Amino acid sequence: MYSIKTERSWRELQVDYIQQKKRQTTAVRIRQIATFLCLGVAAVALLWFGAQTVSKLGERLFSQKPDKVESEPALPKLLVKSEVKALVQNIDILNSKTDIFFADGPSWTYTIHTQLDTRLQAKLIRTLNYLKTLDRGKPELIGMVAMDGSTGFIKAMAGFNPGNPATNPCTSARYPAASIFKIVTASAAVEKLNYTATTPLYFNGRKYTLYKRQLTNQKTKYTNRVTLETAFSESINPVFGKLGQLALGKAVLNNFAEKFGFNQNPDTDFDFPVPHFEATDSNYHLAELGCGFNRDTLISPVFAVTMVSAMVNKGQSLVPRLVDRISNSDENEIYKSTKEIYKTPISPKTAATMKKLMKKTISGGTARKSFRGYSRDKVLSNLLIGGKTGSLSNREHTVKYDWFTGFGQQKTTKETLIVAVVVGHGKYIGTRACVHAKNMLKTYFSAPKTKKNLLTATSAVPE
Repeated sequence: MYSIKTERSWRELQVDYIQQKKRQTTAVRIRQIATFLCLGVAAVALLWFGAQTVSKLGERLFSQKPDKVESEPALPKLLVKSEVKALVQNIDILNSKTDIFFADGPSWTYTIHTQLDTRLQAKLIRTLNYLKTLDRGKPELIGMVAMDGSTGFIKAMAGFNPGNPATNPCTSARYPAASIFKIVTASAAVEKLNYTATTPLYFNGRKYTLYKRQLTNQKTKYTNRVTLETAFSESINPVFGKLGQLALGKAVLNNFAEKFGFNQNPDTDFDFPVPHFEATDSNYHLAELGCGFNRDTLISPVFAVTMVSAMVNKGQSLVPRLVDRISNSDENEIYKSTKEIYKTPISPKTAATMKKLMKKTISGGTARKSFRGYSRDKVLSNLLIGGKTGSLSNREHTVKYDWFTGFGQQKTTKETLIVAVVVGHGKYIGTRACVHAKNMLKTYFSAPKTKKNLLTATSAVPE
């Protein structure tokens, strides 16, 4: 019998060992290859991601940067006229020696530029200082205003009122208009009744009285015949009393007073008290109003120049203005004034007739003595000068108000200065308003004019 061999031989064991070692070696190599492949894939992925990152960083670093948008600085707030008026009320314009003023605002210090004529202002201040030294003839009050007739700019403002030093006598509307109101009455007669400078008019009695018996159209051998030009230039009360009562009446007087600006005030950049006019149903009162022989019609010197501006601007009156422009601390212009028409009370034809009447006042009327020799004067002879005078005492007869308002117009350049002067004489009559006005015109037009000033004056004259 054969025995069964259960143990493996050495050779079989050796073959199994060698095969097992081969299998282990193959497995190790497979793991190594797999690891290498994984590491390679990971490296490739890292390299790709890194390249993308570097590219984006490069684009950010080296690409052209957009310009930085800088915010525009905030524009300064522009001022309106009401704000300008509030600023001007806080500075002292009267008797100023400068044409530039400063005012503090909430955020800025404002520089206020005017067109005050410092040369004329200095002359007026010297006059006032002299008047204050007088014992006899010293005025109780005086107000003097000058305005450019083409632009409306205030060129001078000077005066004093010891009885009420807080009041500006140039803007105060507390003075009886007196015969200055004849400007309104004459304008109404020319405009509504078609009167001309040569229209014949009649009166009885004296020139400067106003009795009821003078207010009739009855003619006698003692009746005086004059033209409208003569009646205006010589300020004949009965003629204008009859115009107010008989020819024009309450409605027309009221209408023309309103057209000229009574009981109103223009939109100015400085204080402008309202002039007063009121007509009743009394016939005699209408006569008083027509010739200015009453203490109820009240005006200021500033309003007087506004009235006259209609005569030199073909019937259109100007809004008076003090401020030319305003700048802030950074020298930015925040306000610039413009020329404004206030009223059109009369037609150009009427304005031409009124200028003729006013010129007659200077050459042969109530201002003749004060302007004597002006046609031979080196300065005044180059001007066309016209005006209107007026005088009336207060109710207590302690002050006599003496008026002049008128214009001087350069014959060649047409540059025009409108002036108004009111003097309150006390016990003694001192220098009259006409004389002050004459000196104002002479001082202003004697100043040498630069080429720029001449061009401005010429271009500003209305066509």
